[in-house]
Amino acid sequence: MELKQPYYAVIFTNTRTEGDNGYAQMAQDMEDLARKQPGFLGFESARSSLGISVSYWKSLESITKWKANMEHKVAQQKGKEQWYSWYKVRICTVDREYEFTQQG
Repeated sequence: MELKQPYYAVIFTNTRTEGDNGYAQMAQDMEDLARKQPGFLGFESARSSLGISVSYWKSLESITKWKANMEHKVAQQKGKEQWYSWYKVRICTVDREYEFTQQG
């Protein structure tokens, strides 16, 4: 995924509570919904004992509108009540990117 710089990254780092409790379905629903938002550029996620999800956006305005989306607000509240024991959100400007792919 190569994007035109600069763009923005929202880094959501978290630890989960025990059990699924509807989390997996809501996470998929939120990813699907985010992909439909104006300014959305991409998404990456990884989970072990610590979860890290990064969404990429064209502008800070796009991020603000996504945070205010009513369906997203419901998911945010459920996250605080049921799914997360801790989380941190970081919003960063991506000025440069590069990658490596092994040939073979």
